[in-house]
Amino acid sequence: MSLNQKNQTYLKTLNITAAFLAAVMFVLFPACSGKDKKLAEAIAENDTLPSMKSLGVTTLISDSGITRYRIKAQKWLVFDKADTPYWEFPKGIYLEKFNMELEAEATVEADYAYYNEPAQRWTLRGNVKALNLQGEQFETPLLYWDQKEESVYSDSSIVIIREASIIQGIGFRSNQEMTQYTILRPTGVFPIKE
Repeated sequence: MSLNQKNQTYLKTLNITAAFLAAVMFVLFPACSGKDKKLAEAIAENDTLPSMKSLGVTTLISDSGITRYRIKAQKWLVFDKADTPYWEFPKGIYLEKFNMELEAEATVEADYAYYNEPAQRWTLRGNVKALNLQGEQFETPLLYWDQKEESVYSDSSIVIIREASIIQGIGFRSNQEMTQYTILRPTGVFPIKE
């Protein structure tokens, strides 16, 4: 091979290499530019994801080996890694409280429920209906149940349907069986025997 042919082969190889390097630089250099990239943020906190998700749940809850409650829910989320562990029932809940003879002494249902585990406090929202052992039905848009204090209360409107009357008011306080209650601001018509 002559010297001239060797120079031409060398120049062709050099041109191909230069073209290849230029193409690589055009592809890689924009990636290294200082422009902000749109990236999904990483989940930094474990409390934003439930540690348990259950669908179509029916479960019994016991205290000291005695069955105390039955819970039915379409969706149950447990966030036990949160700073304040809680349960959430975003699609509603139906709850029965049993006495020592395993008879339902009260029932509660709501469109949404939230349970603060350390405080043992329930927040029930949306079409809350509760039925006590005496057959009285309570209807309210918002209800709180403090298991530690063994009390039920609300600052919202309340309707209590009894056998012979309907009582209405704003706010009430009660024991957790909802058998001894006080309506804070009663309203409505009350039948009085002459």
